[in-house]
Amino acid sequence: MLIIGGSISQGQKPAAVEGAEEMEDLVLKLIEWTMEEQEQLIEFMTTNSWPYHGHEHPVRALIEKTIEEGGYQSDQVTTFWIVNDEETQVGLVKIFDLQDDIPMFDLRIADPYRSKGYGPKALKMTADFVFSLPEQKIRLEGNTRHDNFAMRKAFERTGFVKEAHLRQAWFSPKENRYYDAVTYGMTREDWQAGIATPVMWDDALAELKEPPFNPVLLDFPDEFESDRLLIRAAKRDDAAQSYEAIVHSIEAFKPWLPFAQNKPELKNIEANLIEAEANFKMRKDLRLHFFLKETGEFIGSTGLHRIDWDVRKFEIGYWVDTRFEGKGFVTEAVDRITRFAFEVLEANRVEIRCDPENVRSRAVAERLGFELEGIMRKESLSKIDNRLRDTCIYAKIKE
Repeated sequence: MLIIGGSISQGQKPAAVEGAEEMEDLVLKLIEWTMEEQEQLIEFMTTNSWPYHGHEHPVRALIEKTIEEGGYQSDQVTTFWIVNDEETQVGLVKIFDLQDDIPMFDLRIADPYRSKGYGPKALKMTADFVFSLPEQKIRLEGNTRHDNFAMRKAFERTGFVKEAHLRQAWFSPKENRYYDAVTYGMTREDWQAGIATPVMWDDALAELKEPPFNPVLLDFPDEFESDRLLIRAAKRDDAAQSYEAIVHSIEAFKPWLPFAQNKPELKNIEANLIEAEANFKMRKDLRLHFFLKETGEFIGSTGLHRIDWDVRKFEIGYWVDTRFEGKGFVTEAVDRITRFAFEVLEANRVEIRCDPENVRSRAVAERLGFELEGIMRKESLSKIDNRLRDTCIYAKIKE
């Protein structure tokens, strides 16, 4: 019996995709299905619903016929149970066309275990299995109905690339109608490099164009220093320190920060930081925390937000634990991050936006030579009394 563990072995590279950290937290195994487990497979297939497959509720006779014809085990087909750390069979993946250079697969997660991260993890393990075969498979391919958003998200989180949109190509017997279908693929080269190479759709001009810019592939440090501070990417492990700082400073934050309108909960801060880590890896948002170098104390949160990579435009936001106010830490952090944006990220424009009455934020911008470009009138709602408020826009541009 073949058993494949859920950890990444030495030498393998996980795809550089959103949610990779969450996937690594799950412990799964792929255990090869055997003919002695026919009843388990029949029960699995008939007691769960499969709304995006040809048969939403397959009957026993259909599964038995498929087994008899080699549809789950043959020279062309290998089937694995997806087993979690509690030894529960949470899903099933069937890999077929194994004699070809381009295998395909059918992944199914049981009803109670959907939306828990098992799909992307199992999909990644399936890719690792296929591309580790001695035959050196060229690519792995999968198809799904266009409105199966959970499966499409699993593809994208695992490093698969959308390669086709087929109109009215997926028949639903239950509804007696056709849906659109989408095809996703992963090449051996992408799997080895841990990247997802987008498809060049404009065939006529493909040879004339440079490859599209993909910020995910940008390589830059996730931490740097100023005179007194260590500034680095926010991490899930920062949750307790961030929570303590917010609790202590929440009354000062309330007029300006949306997240400070309610009492913070540690679990929500931790979940938010998991998302921040993923966004940093995907270069969607670069949240940064800053710490006192001498003691390691957590000072506050900042970062580069509302990123436009085409323009190379960034907005700096910041908050500081009120116990560290008045010591110049925010000014020092913002100054260092601004230099990082221009010198490392090749920024053309860096902004600071704040309420006109937020005198501390305005002072930081003015102290660092940001130019007040204008005040947008009645541009936002006050977090305190729901009144319309103005917004100051400060900016520095590349010289």
